Amino acid sequence: MDEEQILEWLLKGDVSIQYQVYRDLLGTNRKDLQERIAYEGWGKQFLSKRKPNGNWGDRFYQPKWISTHYTLLDLRNLNLSPTHKLVKESIAQVLKTSKAEDGGIQLGPSTSHHSDVCVNGMFLNYASYFNTPEKELQSIVDSLLNEIMPDGGFNCRTTRSGASHSSLHSTISVLEGLWEFQKAGFTYKKDDISTAIKSAEEFMLIHRLFLSDRTGKIIRKDFLKLAHPSRWKYDILRALDYFQKA
Repeated sequence: MDEEQILEWLLKGDVSIQYQVYRDLLGTNRKDLQERIAYEGWGKQFLSKRKPNGNWGDRFYQPKWISTHYTLLDLRNLNLSPTHKLVKESIAQVLKTSKAEDGGIQLGPSTSHHSDVCVNGMFLNYASYFNTPEKELQSIVDSLLNEIMPDGGFNCRTTRSGASHSSLHSTISVLEGLWEFQKAGFTYKKDDISTAIKSAEEFMLIHRLFLSDRTGKIIRKDFLKLAHPSRWKYDILRALDYFQKA
């Protein structure tokens, strides 16, 4: 297939794909397509599963893959309109009911004191994208900045089994969140965030996106598999997508 045929094929896909093709490959921000995401295809299906109490699944993180958290992340990655009222209400509800003691978002009783770095990064990503008030997100930013590891990245295992080396999985989730927070125009701890972003990017680049900094070998073969939705998992396409916009 040549380039024209590939574009033609992509533009036959879901309206969310059409929107991203026009934006990222054809250089046109088709707001008309973005507005249709809520009423057609995958976006419509996700939104139809929202319960009257504002949750998807049972609550914020249960059952995991159909939970409020991962549905909100999927809707963000579909590029649903950032002004969507029901999504904004669900995010506000999470912030009201699910804050952990460290300022992040708790997944359940086991994380009520020390929240999960990966989830905080993902939450900051979609909450910033959907224009959540800056003040409501400041404690999440603080919790993330407190988790920077000596090598410049992040690892959610520091709050569970312990870790001495950053994880590409965790680092990309946090980078996406911090980047989206700044993209929203928020200025809270701007310099600290910029420093954290730079160190986390350097951590990824030292690993050349998928290689061990010690042996030069592939860290995990899964990093070369391009999955969608990626959710918490890292792969090189997700990394490249981050760097092309950062």
